[in-house]
Amino acid sequence: MRRFFNWLRAIFNRWMNKLEDPDIMLDQARRDMQETLQQNKEKAVQAITQRNNLQAMVDDHERKTAQLENQAAAALKQGNRDLARQFLRERANYLTTLESLRGSLAQANETVEVVKLAIRRQEEEVRKKTAEALAMKAQYKQAQIESSINKALEGFTTEAQFGTFESAAEKIREVRSEAAARNEMMQNSITGKIMKMEDTAMDMAAEEELQALEKRLGLASEPTTEVQISGDSVDAQLEELEKRLNQGQ
Repeated sequence: MRRFFNWLRAIFNRWMNKLEDPDIMLDQARRDMQETLQQNKEKAVQAITQRNNLQAMVDDHERKTAQLENQAAAALKQGNRDLARQFLRERANYLTTLESLRGSLAQANETVEVVKLAIRRQEEEVRKKTAEALAMKAQYKQAQIESSINKALEGFTTEAQFGTFESAAEKIREVRSEAAARNEMMQNSITGKIMKMEDTAMDMAAEEELQALEKRLGLASEPTTEVQISGDSVDAQLEELEKRLNQGQ
């Protein structure tokens, strides 16, 4: 049961929201203004009609008074004073009524002029409000479009993508730095080996030059060979000694 009442409340709220929609409210306000203007025009028409009726009555009484005056003059010319007196009495009654009608007509004319002025002003106000309503509807539509754009762009961001690129770039820089360091270490290692080999070669060359110099200066010592001495090889030892002495001269 509670869910049913909640459903009814939701339907009612949705219906009220639709009723409170600015487009509907502006259209209803415009219709109300036009209906009120039309009603006022009808009332003005009725007032003008009554004024015209008064005008017709005034004109009719003026013609009647003029006619009775002419009839009274004709009766006097014929010597009939009683008939002339009767026409003048009737004319006096019409004049009394005519004065009252003229007063009512003057007031009616003023009222009609006021009503006409009010109708013109109301028409201008209706036109002005109609233009304002159209402008407000356009502004409301613009606001709806802007709101739709803002809703469509909710959550729109490029930070995550840019952050991913920056993270990837940082990883690449680290890998490249590590590779450069490894290359540098390897180059240092290879260079060291090459330098060691070059040093060894230079040492060997220097040693060879040193030995050659010793030979030129006669400072080089010949390698000696150990000879086993026995009692039967004295001659061999003497010959070896002689050779060494000869070489030393």
